[in-house]
Amino acid sequence: MDTTTSLKSLLQAIHHYREGRTEQIAAKLQKQVEEVSVLKWERLLLSGQVLPSECVSALVELAGNPNTSHTLTSSIISLLAQLACDDASREILHSSYNLTSTLASVIYYNSATPGEPLVLQCLQVLQKLTYNTRIFQSTNYIHELITFLVTNIQSHNDDIILPCLGLMANLCRDNHSVHSHIKSLDNLKPFYRTLINFLAHNSLTVVVFTLSILSSLTLNEKVGEKLFDAKNIYQTFQLVFNIIVNGDGTLTRKYSVDLLVDLLKNPKIADCLARYEHFSACVSQVLGLLQSKDPDSAAKVLELLLAMCSVSRLRSLLCEVVFRPAGGRGLRVGGRRQQGPGAETGLALVQWLSSPVEGAESCSLQALQLLNQLLEESLAADCVSDCVLSFVEMLLPVLLSLLKGLDPSRGDAHLRKHCLRVTHTTSLLLNLCSEDSTRSLVSRQVSAQLCLSQVESLLSCCHGNSPLPSNNTPGSDKDLSQVCTEALLRTLELMSKLRQQVKDMETSFYRMLQDQRIVTPLSLALTSHHTERVQTGLSLLFEATPLPDFPALILGESMAANNAYRQRESEMSVKRVAVQEVPPPSNQDSSRGVNGLVEKIQNGLELQGQAQDSYVSEIINVYEQKLSAFASKESRLQDLLEAKTLALSQADRLISQNHFQRAQAEAEARKLGSLLKEAERRREELQEKLSGQVQEEERVQADMEQLLQHNARLQQDSEEHQSLKGAYNALLNRFNESERLLTELQASHVSLTKQSDALRKTHKALQIQHEKMASELEDRNEEITNLRSDVQQKNSEVTGLRGALRCEEQKLKEKDEERRDLEETVDLLKKELNKAEKDRKDLSIKVSSLELQKSQVELKLKQKEDELNKHSSMIAMIHSLSSKTKSDVNLSL
Repeated sequence: MDTTTSLKSLLQAIHHYREGRTEQIAAKLQKQVEEVSVLKWERLLLSGQVLPSECVSALVELAGNPNTSHTLTSSIISLLAQLACDDASREILHSSYNLTSTLASVIYYNSATPGEPLVLQCLQVLQKLTYNTRIFQSTNYIHELITFLVTNIQSHNDDIILPCLGLMANLCRDNHSVHSHIKSLDNLKPFYRTLINFLAHNSLTVVVFTLSILSSLTLNEKVGEKLFDAKNIYQTFQLVFNIIVNGDGTLTRKYSVDLLVDLLKNPKIADCLARYEHFSACVSQVLGLLQSKDPDSAAKVLELLLAMCSVSRLRSLLCEVVFRPAGGRGLRVGGRRQQGPGAETGLALVQWLSSPVEGAESCSLQALQLLNQLLEESLAADCVSDCVLSFVEMLLPVLLSLLKGLDPSRGDAHLRKHCLRVTHTTSLLLNLCSEDSTRSLVSRQVSAQLCLSQVESLLSCCHGNSPLPSNNTPGSDKDLSQVCTEALLRTLELMSKLRQQVKDMETSFYRMLQDQRIVTPLSLALTSHHTERVQTGLSLLFEATPLPDFPALILGESMAANNAYRQRESEMSVKRVAVQEVPPPSNQDSSRGVNGLVEKIQNGLELQGQAQDSYVSEIINVYEQKLSAFASKESRLQDLLEAKTLALSQADRLISQNHFQRAQAEAEARKLGSLLKEAERRREELQEKLSGQVQEEERVQADMEQLLQHNARLQQDSEEHQSLKGAYNALLNRFNESERLLTELQASHVSLTKQSDALRKTHKALQIQHEKMASELEDRNEEITNLRSDVQQKNSEVTGLRGALRCEEQKLKEKDEERRDLEETVDLLKKELNKAEKDRKDLSIKVSSLELQKSQVELKLKQKEDELNKHSSMIAMIHSLSSKTKSDVNLSL
């Protein structure tokens, strides 16, 4: 059974269940839901089709109905959980179908039995649905959900604590409205106390969730200052890094990275991390995770590294770790010694760089952004290290391979992803061109043909996509043209940077600037809202304006059209007038009109049967034009009718959603009335509890002081334990060393006694040698007397050589004067060389212009030759006709 048939059967079963809620119909609907859950729903919501949208709306409505059985609700929620397979689908389910409110209502209706499987299922789906999603305080049942979470986090049921903590971490992240609501609750201090106790939990996932909630709620308050002060923050860093490296799974690693990213937003904590002594070792282990093949883990690691790059001090430390040579030793982290990342880390980054466009493209773009920032930091130093140069030399072939692989036939999605990757790649290459040593490496790898083919492909894509579409939706042609324009401008800027270093690059660059297709991307850049695009467009315009064949007038017209379109769009956005569409005529009326026209034509031809053929042909041409116009009008009316049908089905879906929302509003009104009565009753109770709360506050303050004192004692005991452990290890090493020295001394004593006997024997022999040396010493004294006489003779020779040296110094001064004259001559030659270089640039511009004119003249010459051939054939035909006429005349005579 195909997807359409299954969805239609499901929609029909839902309608039957609404009409009669019997057990048989409910079992049939549940069976149909289980059959549909086997289908592939990945891209079904994003397709914009009406049938899947109606099915999802009906399923959400059934799941939110308290009268629906728990078994059927669980099956529906399982099916909806399959739909939330990616970020786009989760956003659609949250914003368009209000699935978050529906699941919160299911939890509220079953809050009396929190351990029920349906509640746990809703909590798990909500945790998946609300990850990285902003939940507004006005969302239905959000206050009840927060109250449920706070209550059950303080319970003793381990099965429900973990999903409640995860969901609470999602709701609290970057959401000040949720923060204010939680802080307004009555049982806030017991809730804080429970969270602090969870920090000693055995599960790392519970610890990460708890730290995330506490950082969101208390980071800028007194409680947060005590929890994340200078004494505890280093332990927190060590814990989070250990969880990231040795976590329980991808989920724990994901929340650990988010926690560290949130902590880095605080300047004090970021400064503490920069001064953390084990930072390099921890980052080395985190970089080791890039060697895995899991794109989710790699994406979170790259996200963490990019967040660290936003802090200047951490960025410089990251450069030292990433570009450190292989074989470097790291510190002990988590019980293991970490080797220096070196070439392995660089190779892992390069592997994620070259990931395919269809797949882990987010990792590829993140890796490009990370390398761009790290290389920018490294190249800004006074001296570029050899490690960075070797890494760049390894990186360049991979970057150049990323510029290839454009296939417009694969669709707009592939084209958009490829253009984004080209933009980041050329930005990285431009960053490498900012320094002389790396620019020389780039110039040896990049060819003019590669840049020229890339610009040609992007120009064809920009020319094929209209810059002024009729819609403004994300992912439309307008977005695609902007993305293509960005990639094209970056490539042209790279050509401009390398035009002096790469062969034929200058000619190709000026040739592209004179192409008329450059008008579209250049006008989009000059009229853009982004400062960087405008500056790039102005620099290219400055280079292109002196060129003889640059289409300046067409560029002005295109810019004026872009500005007019933007003004019209702004006016339409301010004043949006509802247009009442006229219903199209039916197909029967249109066909009747066409048949009448055919009858009139036939009658007209019968009346004018005796007229000349020329008039009849003219009448036929006129009516054929009218018939074609009516046929095109009929096709347009048919398209409008189909659009009306689609709009009608969407209106039915919106009406059903409105009914569901109205029922929710009525339920909320009833609930608010009951809450008002309950609030009056609670006000009286709270008045009585106020005195008790004051005493409880004093008791909590005393407990907090005791906990702080206990924590200080534990910290002191830990430090003493570490010092005693170090002293024990030192004494143990000294004992082993003493034993080793004792054995060595005993062996050396035996050897020394043997050497003493040998020395006595050699002493006598040395006395005999001493007498011989005394006689030889007298002979040496006589030789020394002779050498002194020789030294006096050499001194006289040195005096003569000094005079010769002064003559040579005079000659050296004359040579210096000649060298200065030669330097003046070299300066004159350099000026003439610069003038010749300028003449060569003008000649290259003229050559590119002449090549363009040559192609135009060849095209005109070909057209002239075609016309000449046509004229020659006509003359031959005239000659043949004239000869034939003469022969006929002769025959008649």
